[in-house]
Amino acid sequence: MIAEVSTQLSEVVGVIERHLEPTLLAVHLYGSAVDGGLKPHSDIDLLVTVTVRLDETTRRALINDLLETSASPGESEILRAVEVTIVVHDDIIPWRYPAKRELQFGEWQRNDILAGIFEPATIDIDLAILLTKAREHSVALVGPAAEELFDPVPEQDLFEALNETLTLWNSPPDWAGDERNVVLTLSRIWYSAVTGKIAPKDVAA
Repeated sequence: MIAEVSTQLSEVVGVIERHLEPTLLAVHLYGSAVDGGLKPHSDIDLLVTVTVRLDETTRRALINDLLETSASPGESEILRAVEVTIVVHDDIIPWRYPAKRELQFGEWQRNDILAGIFEPATIDIDLAILLTKAREHSVALVGPAAEELFDPVPEQDLFEALNETLTLWNSPPDWAGDERNVVLTLSRIWYSAVTGKIAPKDVAA
């Protein structure tokens, strides 16, 4: 499955290495590309680990260059949407919940980025889910394997993160226009609650 996106992956990793070396510890490909298979609108999901926080100049330059390697689903015959999450090693190792995210890039930010709005570092409960997924199914493109680099996320923290996700949808306006994704996400939450594992949305459904 990686071969299908190898050219785009090389471009994205090249951008990451150019901006983040020598602070770069690891780049892990996770999500549909390595677990369940890429669907027509699937993102390429990357988890990046660095040793120090990003200064504002690096943050903006990296995000602007990542924008050139990604496209919204269905808008390009060559590029898929790319989602990049960056964490600082000492923010997540040893593990504590909730953990801090240094940066996240995704197509949903495109308009803000083009307007000069860049998301700062923030606490992110979803890191409990993301790191669990990476430890279970990922490929190290740079650095050691995820199960060697990251601590296991305690089941209690994983369930707390899943429970917090449920609070995003309290009334119809919260899921309007995104019903399919919400149903698939709910299926995955149910699957995780029963099994303690993370599955691709379509498998859980």
